[in-house]
Amino acid sequence: MRRLLAFAAVAAPASLSLIAAGCGGGGGSGSGYGAAAATAASSPAAAKATVSTRHTALGTVLVDGQGRTLYLFEKDHADMSACDGSCATVWPPLTAGKDAGATTGGGAVRSKLTTIKRADGKAEITYAGHPLYTYAGDAKPGQTKGQDLDQFGARWYVLRPSGQKIDDDEG
Repeated sequence: MRRLLAFAAVAAPASLSLIAAGCGGGGGSGSGYGAAAATAASSPAAAKATVSTRHTALGTVLVDGQGRTLYLFEKDHADMSACDGSCATVWPPLTAGKDAGATTGGGAVRSKLTTIKRADGKAEITYAGHPLYTYAGDAKPGQTKGQDLDQFGARWYVLRPSGQKIDDDEG
């Protein structure tokens, strides 16, 4: 029993350190739990990513190869993602393997696809200049629960095949 208690006393501080490291903030280094979750969430796109279209309650929107709705983040710039760390856990970027790029399907336009280099070195797919993300809150293909959410410093919107955001607030 004493050995067990001694082990627990030694292991507890180490466990707390791991937990604290895993709950770290959304720093740009890409380290910690957030980066691991974002990597795991975007790993199906490790080769070539696919951007296609799907009809939803919001109209025809861009989706990834698994039918998950793609979003733009208004805080992004055309050549740089502003979503990393904990943001990328909730909003996994659509990435492709090194030099793999992306393909299109449905009504998506191939000439609108490019890639940018993320802070973690991965290639993120962009469409009409917008870095693309899925939303962890969309449990099924075609869901659009991330539409018009204000998270991580700006709003998130689905995109039309034209590359324009769908925003019901704009007339």
